[in-house]
Amino acid sequence: EVQLVESGGDLVQPGGSLRLSCAVSGFTVSSSAVGWVRQALGKGLEWVSRMNGGGSIKYEAFVEGRFTVSRDNAKNTLYLQMNSLKAEDTAVYYCAQIEGGYWGKGTLVTVSS
Repeated sequence: EVQLVESGGDLVQPGGSLRLSCAVSGFTVSSSAVGWVRQALGKGLEWVSRMNGGGSIKYEAFVEGRFTVSRDNAKNTLYLQMNSLKAEDTAVYYCAQIEGGYWGKGTLVTVSS
């Protein structure tokens, strides 16, 4: 069974940092295309970043160098390091396996003073 379990979401002040984790079972992250997607309240899904099995990464323009995707192959875990967070980054963040369309249940990031 494929499972993706996100964690690490929290309340953080503008300018702060968070690291999100995505624990994966049922497939190997190093041989799959995976990514992070977010959804703000009342808005649609928005891609954050994507990584293929070879480690090639693409970020959406709004990231502006603030976010970094990484993976720990031994732990079969995907990460999203987020720095210099803005209020507009507030959203539920999901990790996904792109080829199969598998999604986790998300973790909430709230950026507020």
